[in-house]
Amino acid sequence: MDLELKDRTCLVTGASAGIGAGIARLLAEQGARVAATARRVDRIERHRNLTPIAADITSADDLAHLAREATAALGQVDILVNCAGGSRPTTVGAGEAFWEEAFALNFTSARRLTTALLPGMRQRRWGRIVNISGTMEPRGLNAAVAAKAALHLWAKGLACEVAAEGVTVNTVQPGRINSEQILEKLHPTEEARRAFIERNIPIGYFGEPEDIAHLVAFLASPRARYITGTVIPVDGGMRNFAH
Repeated sequence: MDLELKDRTCLVTGASAGIGAGIARLLAEQGARVAATARRVDRIERHRNLTPIAADITSADDLAHLAREATAALGQVDILVNCAGGSRPTTVGAGEAFWEEAFALNFTSARRLTTALLPGMRQRRWGRIVNISGTMEPRGLNAAVAAKAALHLWAKGLACEVAAEGVTVNTVQPGRINSEQILEKLHPTEEARRAFIERNIPIGYFGEPEDIAHLVAFLASPRARYITGTVIPVDGGMRNFAH
């Protein structure tokens, strides 16, 4: 299927590795012009089909700079993929700074960047915003899960506001994906991965970044014009057995 993404312009955050890198590469392969951002921008510079922009998205100043740089490099931003994020397990005694950083990374950055780029989409009466979230069935206290819950409901509300102007807003909820965060931090051994899969994932394996990227590319395309305000899990059935 031709997703009609040729010459569409895209900005992808959190694109130095894992899911973000997979999304940025696939969009470029589909013919889109892609600006990709992360703090570790040297990892993006290895891919010649991507326009790298260094930014710390937890910084309001960096976010404003990122929006300007992406617009200057691409001419306009048709598609925004808010992919940056990270798990923040914690305890009830965690301080305010910890919670503020978790929300800045996992929610506020997406809200601010969307707010900066949305006026152009509304003016052109075409735009796509795709957010990458995470589990909504926590096994313990995690500040990132709370932030991603905010992301879910903010995105649903925003979708209602801009739908009639040709802008769609959707969220993709990954399960266990073979990425740096999953393989090095959450399930660092093959034994741990296999045990988790046997208990929780009916399909029998962890997904790949491309499993997320193919859905994002579709949601970003004109083909998905009638899909907005959704949260779509890509998790091998894990949600059915999360508890």
